Amino acid sequence: MKTIIMAGGSGSRLWPSSRSLFPKQFLAIAEQHTMLQATLARVAGLSEEGSSVICNEEHRFIVAQQAQEMGASLDSIILEPVGRNTAPAIALAAFDALAEAKGAVPLLLIMAADHVVNDVSAFHAAVATARTQAQAGKLVTFGIVPESPHTGYGYIQRGAAIDEKAETGAYAVSRFVEKPDAETAQSYLDEGGYYWNSGMFLFAADVYLNELKTYRPEIYKACEKAYAKRSRDADFLRIDAEAFKACPDDSIDYAVMEKTDKAAVVPLAAGWSDVGAWSSLWELGNGDASGNVSSGDVLSYNTRNSYIRAEHRLVATVGLDNIVVVETNDAILVAAKDQVQDVKKIVETLKVQGRSEVSLHRHVYRPWGVYDSIDSGERYQVKRITVKPGAKLSVQMHHHRAEHWIVVSGTAKVTNGDKELTLTENQSTYIPVGVIHALENPGKIPLELIEVQSGSYLGEDDIVRFEDRYGRVPKS
Repeated sequence: MKTIIMAGGSGSRLWPSSRSLFPKQFLAIAEQHTMLQATLARVAGLSEEGSSVICNEEHRFIVAQQAQEMGASLDSIILEPVGRNTAPAIALAAFDALAEAKGAVPLLLIMAADHVVNDVSAFHAAVATARTQAQAGKLVTFGIVPESPHTGYGYIQRGAAIDEKAETGAYAVSRFVEKPDAETAQSYLDEGGYYWNSGMFLFAADVYLNELKTYRPEIYKACEKAYAKRSRDADFLRIDAEAFKACPDDSIDYAVMEKTDKAAVVPLAAGWSDVGAWSSLWELGNGDASGNVSSGDVLSYNTRNSYIRAEHRLVATVGLDNIVVVETNDAILVAAKDQVQDVKKIVETLKVQGRSEVSLHRHVYRPWGVYDSIDSGERYQVKRITVKPGAKLSVQMHHHRAEHWIVVSGTAKVTNGDKELTLTENQSTYIPVGVIHALENPGKIPLELIEVQSGSYLGEDDIVRFEDRYGRVPKS
């Protein structure tokens, strides 16, 4: 068995903590570790064939770093050139698993990187049940035993038990149901035999591809062509962009699971949540005597049944009821708890207005470290830059801005035109417009410096790279 973790998506309903370039799956938003790291820990020991992660191109270094921090060795990080939903993404993983298989056709345990599963033992037991069915040629989905008449999830109605004598806990799938209204959801709960659709699956790689070829041959052909033209870049598996862009967009539910006669469902009661909105974190949390779930430096008075998250400063609330408050270092969200699904409307407005808050935090992570945009104004910007030991920024130049670097701590190895400099604490250098330059940390501790930019244009796209150890130089 091989674990496939899908780490795409933007998590727009969890704005302002989740941004498109650093979405919820890479945040420690529900547990001590990030959601991706918690998922990697959850599947540790389950897979004889290892794990792979599918993610967007711009998230590749985040995935690699977070896996490294957990000591998780990934077989590959599959990069999607564009998003085409779950059916094509899983097809790419299936082609890769078959190409890299060391023996028999592997089973694929498909999981999202941004789910919470509190009872790992119950999850492992359900995987063991599903594994038996997958070995018998079934496409198994995990149905979450409902705890309430939730209207935010699709539902799966179970059919007859697959093997009543063996009491396997696996059932045929009678039908998939779209997200219901409250009355219909309550009727499902009252009737029994309905489960929340978790979006987790277990099946043999070849069985899935055969069913995809039968029911959505155009997706199969596009993914087969895109994978055939793949290339490897260190740990990253790059799919042919042009071929994959031609692939239709569809979910595994619509493309395969609702059409196949091989679908089976295994019930799962393990404290699961897809953390689809801020209200999910209120539901998962341990509320105080007034029903409030708080995170960070929070003071509340006469506040009930609310979720308050303070990430960088004190947040105080008075007289709130059923409200969500989320503070980050550059934005604050205040929303009625029963309307948090509409946070995505704010994100859509930010996109239309072209605002950076839709994609970036003040803290921006790079493969070499991180920078924090401290201040900005007309013709200037100030950043705090942290470079990891042994890391190096690309050899680059700018057409429109000059830069002044002041070392706060650590040692900087600087290329400034035709000069090579070594700078330590309180030393600085000035880089004029158009001068080729580079920055490296040759030391054993993080390099901290302040960068002051000045010029007519200060956008991140005013970077011309000549050399880069992280593969970010465009091919000529």
